[in-house]
Amino acid sequence: MASLGILTGSAKREAVKSLLDKLTKDLDSGNLDTQSRDAVLEELKIYGRDPTDSDTLYTKESMATLAKHAFKDPSSSTSLAALRVICNAMLLKEETRQMFVDLGYEAQVCSQFKNDTWDDEFLIARLLFVTTYGTTLDFVKLVDEHQFAETVIKKLAKHSERSKSPKAAETTPNPMEEMALMEVLRLLYNVSRVCPATAPSLSPSIPHILTLLCNLDAPASQRPLDAPVSPVLHSLLNLQFESKDAQSALFPKEGVSPGVEKLVKLLDLSVGAYADGEIDAIVTPLILVITVIYAHAPEQTRQYLRSKLLPAEEDRENVLGQGDSLPARLLRNSTNPVAPQFSATVSELFFNMSDNDASTFVQNVGYGFASGFLFQRNIPVPDSVREAHGGASGQTGRAINPITGQFLDSETAPEGPPMTDEEKQREAERLFVLFERLKSLGLVNVENPVTQAVQEGRFEELPDDDEYDSDDKRDP
Repeated sequence: MASLGILTGSAKREAVKSLLDKLTKDLDSGNLDTQSRDAVLEELKIYGRDPTDSDTLYTKESMATLAKHAFKDPSSSTSLAALRVICNAMLLKEETRQMFVDLGYEAQVCSQFKNDTWDDEFLIARLLFVTTYGTTLDFVKLVDEHQFAETVIKKLAKHSERSKSPKAAETTPNPMEEMALMEVLRLLYNVSRVCPATAPSLSPSIPHILTLLCNLDAPASQRPLDAPVSPVLHSLLNLQFESKDAQSALFPKEGVSPGVEKLVKLLDLSVGAYADGEIDAIVTPLILVITVIYAHAPEQTRQYLRSKLLPAEEDRENVLGQGDSLPARLLRNSTNPVAPQFSATVSELFFNMSDNDASTFVQNVGYGFASGFLFQRNIPVPDSVREAHGGASGQTGRAINPITGQFLDSETAPEGPPMTDEEKQREAERLFVLFERLKSLGLVNVENPVTQAVQEGRFEELPDDDEYDSDDKRDP
């Protein structure tokens, strides 16, 4: 019968209606055996892949019929077949989501979610995931009354243990196993996002998620944050890292946890692996997870993250942001206009790593990279930059240019002859005019440095005959 799924138009509409009528009558009469019932559902699933000419499928009555076969039929094959039709309908037609919720099957859904099969896990997780969009389903009630959070945690614990098992790695992987895991992770992320009140109950899953992060195979492509890694990262975004479970998994008494090391490794592989237009959506969640971990980390882990992400001494041999080190690549992207979310998140992380202190921030990344962030936050320019006489010093005691972050003794003299006094005056006048324009546009709200220099007696005007005096000294 499945071959009839190629029908279109009125023929398809009649076929869909006929199939639904058979399923509805079967609920009362039980005239279909399991094999026949499953065949009807399979054909209906094929028709339902394209909503065109399938309107009868997306009604309250049809959803009620399918739900009864999914949650009241003793046959597991019939239940799964009906669930597939329901999930496809809810995915394609938004109005069917609330129709299903209104049927009141929360208890049955959560009960079937506990079944120890990959198919049940995948389909129920998919069904619940879709209901996070545009429905009134109360996930707090699912947590409090139907053990939803406990079931999610148990599912992830099972996947976590299997990821550590050499025997599991040796056997041929079951595609449904990975699909079920990905769907549970997506469900966890969406529920904790749309219903933050569930986050405390779901946060005990953090140790299992970190184990999965460390043990899952990397994507086959050269895109390190593609699936299965991306759903793992997203699932962490809304959870509570201050919980006891998270603290013990992330921050061992000695050394740095494998999870933190894996996050840094992924960041190193990812910055540069994606086009500018992809960075915001794909790499920003990784930075957000690292930022949250840093906020809750003890000093030992914080020091490790600073050593990996902030510019090192060797980075300061040149202007910061040059080279291929991870800090250099992060700095360049902190001013990437095509990835505003990523650039803002990187700057926020660097500021947090600088103890939220503007002077330390400028010392760490240079005023050139810090200025935009400080301006947006309305944070005053540190004195070290205003004085501009070498700024702070690095761990070696070598003076650092506060603007570029480079060691002063590594700076090279500019090529070409030095500016003449007349060129200096013209440049000062140009800067004065430019600064006044910026003030008039409201882009800056500080004293014009040229005006301030004149008022403080640090600006020396050239005498009118200066040029002629110079000419007089030339040989005739």
